Amino acid sequence: MISLVTLGVFSGAVLLLLLSPGPNMAFVISQGVTHGWRGGVASALGIGVADLLLTALTAMGVTAVVASWPPAFDLIRYAGVIYLLWLVFKTLQKRPSLGAAHVGSVALGRVFLQAMFNSLLNPKALLFFMVFLPQFVRPEAGPIALQLMVLGGVLTLIASVFHVLLGVFGGALSRFFAKRTKSVWLQKWGLAAVLTALAVRLAVMSRPA
Repeated sequence: MISLVTLGVFSGAVLLLLLSPGPNMAFVISQGVTHGWRGGVASALGIGVADLLLTALTAMGVTAVVASWPPAFDLIRYAGVIYLLWLVFKTLQKRPSLGAAHVGSVALGRVFLQAMFNSLLNPKALLFFMVFLPQFVRPEAGPIALQLMVLGGVLTLIASVFHVLLGVFGGALSRFFAKRTKSVWLQKWGLAAVLTALAVRLAVMSRPA
């Protein structure tokens, strides 16, 4: 269906895009530092699920319909800003402890959902899937929706492995900071700063022409 050459070029393009610093990279590392490697991996998996959902919506043509409605970009953007600021509020409410890096299944589930919604409420992600994936679709290669699903699956796999590695790296930083008693406050305020920066970035984002 999709040629190996096309998949190779597509995979290379995905890797280059992932290597450029972005909101997902900052989010995963900050969660790894705050909650340990398990938190980093949970956030990576949350982003992966968001990528799969965006792939499915793109294949069904939903992203194109939403993107064609001008107010949709701002509605998603403002929802994302409100959500991120709520996460900042919740983060600053917590009293950090030396065992902050060891979180249970409930906390990991919360990290997973935060990562997923953070990715879904980024209108640039929706536009990225709508614009990027179709560039590698060839009408003569078979059903377009199926090609989009395959490309989205490959993107999700590559991105998930990349983000899991970032999460593990964040966990290593967490163990480093764990040896310093004042680091728990640094982790708390560091995560709040990252979330605030993401909210500001989303707030000032303009719709691509």
